[in-house]
Amino acid sequence: MFGVKLSHLVAGAVAVLLGYTSSVAIIFQAIDVLGATQAQANSWMLALGLGMGISGLVLSLRYRMPILTAWSTPGAALLGVSLEGVPMAQAIGAFVFCGLLLTLTGLSGWFERLAHIIPEALGSAMIAGILFQFGLGIFSSMEENLPLVALMCLTYLAARRRFARFTIPLVLLAGIVFCAVTGAFDTSLPVDFGIARPVFVMPDFTLATLIGVGLPLYIVTMTSQNVPGVVTLRASGYEPPVSTSITVTGLTTLLLAPFGGYAFNLAAITAAICAGPEADENPATRYRAALVAGVLYCVVGLLGGAVIGLFLIAPSALVVTVAGLALLNTISSSLTAALQDPAQREAGLVTFMTTVSGISFFGIGAPLWALLFGGIVSAAVSLRRAR
Repeated sequence: MFGVKLSHLVAGAVAVLLGYTSSVAIIFQAIDVLGATQAQANSWMLALGLGMGISGLVLSLRYRMPILTAWSTPGAALLGVSLEGVPMAQAIGAFVFCGLLLTLTGLSGWFERLAHIIPEALGSAMIAGILFQFGLGIFSSMEENLPLVALMCLTYLAARRRFARFTIPLVLLAGIVFCAVTGAFDTSLPVDFGIARPVFVMPDFTLATLIGVGLPLYIVTMTSQNVPGVVTLRASGYEPPVSTSITVTGLTTLLLAPFGGYAFNLAAITAAICAGPEADENPATRYRAALVAGVLYCVVGLLGGAVIGLFLIAPSALVVTVAGLALLNTISSSLTAALQDPAQREAGLVTFMTTVSGISFFGIGAPLWALLFGGIVSAAVSLRRAR
């Protein structure tokens, strides 16, 4: 952690804050469908926090890149609707199966070869589309708390002129002070500061659950999470070790599935925060922001429900606004890269709009369809120019 700067600390903290607050409710829904006990629910949060933290630390330290990992948010949404009536042991068996498939995918190397086929313009357009909603969140949050969002935006504009390197830290500080002064923090919510303990569940493997839950969980994780994760790092100028990263997340899933770590993958949105210029002007040292995030993920996991309670007391406008402002530069640079080549402009625009649309067919999310539609347009335009 030597050489960690304030910008690293803030970027890592914002990434963790966003990672939890954006989808922790979906995790709770999946836990509730399974009828888990409170101890099992805490074990899930422990496994997920430690899994993200340790795997991200290992990859970031080894390759000196801001490689963040995350739980599969679309996977959690899938579990929330597919685990109805499934016993906990069989669900754990499906998680182990998903981890095995992820590990084999990483070891085989086929996914890395496929990722190299994606044109830079289409990848940048997809990232811009994924992050676009977070930029819009700044303005939609104005309806919830206009004074708070206005203060944070004004702080952003002022800091960009005079203290550019500390823009996001100052924005976050301004938001926290405002909420503290106005009483916007919901202190009525209970917070349990007990240390979470792992609860092991012996997996039970049944063909129906493996095919009905484990296989779709693997497909969703690969298409909706790992593809954007790879593209995010490449759009920021890095060449991530794709196969190794998939292998590490697969092994992490295998080890932690019996405790509730249902699926891990490369992060996209939170990685964009740590891989962007707001984290560090020097791309070679941005990985330190990912190290901060990794440590915080482990702390959050160990504290179980305590930190989740702390996240929930903050107004959503604070979280959404600071995340949106932190991603503005990445959204801008991604859009520029997507549209700057006239030969790829139409394909990039189609990719961007498809991603923003949020469409989903056959359990596959918009990012993969965006790359498919954009690739079709790119090929059609190339054939037209060749005639």
